[in-house]
Amino acid sequence: MLTAKDIMSTNVYTVSADTEVDELARMFGEYNVNAMPVVDSENHLEGVVTETDLVEQDKPLHIPTVISIFDWVFYLESEKNFRDEVKRITARKVGEICSREVATCSLDTPVSEIAGLMVDRAVHLVPVVDGGKVVGVVARLDIIRSMR
Repeated sequence: MLTAKDIMSTNVYTVSADTEVDELARMFGEYNVNAMPVVDSENHLEGVVTETDLVEQDKPLHIPTVISIFDWVFYLESEKNFRDEVKRITARKVGEICSREVATCSLDTPVSEIAGLMVDRAVHLVPVVDGGKVVGVVARLDIIRSMR
């Protein structure tokens, strides 16, 4: 049975939470990847950032509908969602746009389990973690290659 260590890529491009968003865009183009683990100075996993996270910064801002009665303002939609959306599209650092809840696997995780994780969580990249540190990644293409 194939496991993560059999199919993972060990040449992993990573970024830190302090990486500028402009630099991230350059790196995606230069490295020809669509997702990267976000790690600290000791290579501990902090999150994952994707091209989708970057592209979402360019989407139009949805202004929530409000009703004003006398001196009171009532939001008909979530004010928190609006604040989160503003924070996301004005972000300048990777740490502000990356996903912090990351689907991970270990070196011994079976490929079938990783494939299930990718489908269930709708992710294209699963970091392989050993002792909290990123030792590799499994991308969808790695899964496809293992089918040959």
